[in-house]
Amino acid sequence: MQRDKHLYPVFPVHTFRYMNQRKTSPSPIKLLISCSLCLTLMFSLVACNKKKQDESAKKGKKGGPVSVEIKVIQPELLLNTVSATGTIMANEKAEIRPEISGRIVKILFEEGATVQKDKLLIKMNDSDLQAQLKRNEAQGILLASDEYQKRKLLELKAISQDEYDAAKSLLLVNQADKQLLEAQIAKTEIYAPFSGKVGLRTVSVGNYIASNTLVATIQQLDPIKIEFDVPEKYSGYIKPGLEINFSIDASDSSYMAKVYAIESSITTETRTLKVRALCSNRENVLNPGTFARVNMILERFPDALKVPSEAVVTVLDGNSVYICQNGKAKEVPVTTGIRTDNEIQITKGITAGDSLIVTGLLQVTNGGPVVIKK
Repeated sequence: MQRDKHLYPVFPVHTFRYMNQRKTSPSPIKLLISCSLCLTLMFSLVACNKKKQDESAKKGKKGGPVSVEIKVIQPELLLNTVSATGTIMANEKAEIRPEISGRIVKILFEEGATVQKDKLLIKMNDSDLQAQLKRNEAQGILLASDEYQKRKLLELKAISQDEYDAAKSLLLVNQADKQLLEAQIAKTEIYAPFSGKVGLRTVSVGNYIASNTLVATIQQLDPIKIEFDVPEKYSGYIKPGLEINFSIDASDSSYMAKVYAIESSITTETRTLKVRALCSNRENVLNPGTFARVNMILERFPDALKVPSEAVVTVLDGNSVYICQNGKAKEVPVTTGIRTDNEIQITKGITAGDSLIVTGLLQVTNGGPVVIKK
């Protein structure tokens, strides 16, 4: 039987191969769509599972009360303190230096000894000045006698006024020269400007030293000064008479001092105020240059309400705490004051007698049930 060509068209062999390949190998577009559907399904399953877990957690959280610890708020003493570091200084300190050049003939102090005010410490050679003074005094006798005679003659009008004035002028010049020599002789002797402790000397007897050469230092150590810096924000609390406590590494004792002087301006480099205080040092245990740790009590609050720092929760519009009322947690906005290392002063929001929740703050909610640990 012969087939009709119009009803059964004849295709080339390569056409059948192409059609067969299309049926066996899917296109990249179909693969991409299939992968997308799989990923969407997986994410949907994960999201549903997470939602169920969250709902289960919420149900569990709402289901039972949270176990907490409380603290009953009571008024307590609160001290507003500030700490600083300072340096111990001598009350008075001076460097012993000669005003003129010369040779040292006497040293009248022991190194490290305590000397009294106006004690002679150094004697320099003044033999040439003493000789000039004697000569001046001899000339003065003659000039005084000449002035006396001419004054008598002037009274008798035997000489002119000019002759007498010349004699008087020579006498006055002689007296001025004597005062100058006496001042130069005084500079050859160095006295203690105040009572204090003399340090180590740098010269010996027989040394010829120039003017302004350092011989030794003298320091007054009782009372003694403490100099320290206070941050700018506390400058308004610092007044003369304020008591401070300080300690040093060389001793376990604590010492008391009183502020006596305050710098007139804030130091711009450090934004601090320089303060000085005086402390008794009768036993000479405090030495200049020693490092000191200073503590000051700026304010005292006898009836302050204090809470532990961890009990204060920071929120967007301020701070708040949780208190326990009738077995439920209540969130209370508060205003804070002074902060210490472990506590915070509450100036507004709570009252004495409130039961403050101090633990379990991550689990409690406003109005949620709580149970107090025993």
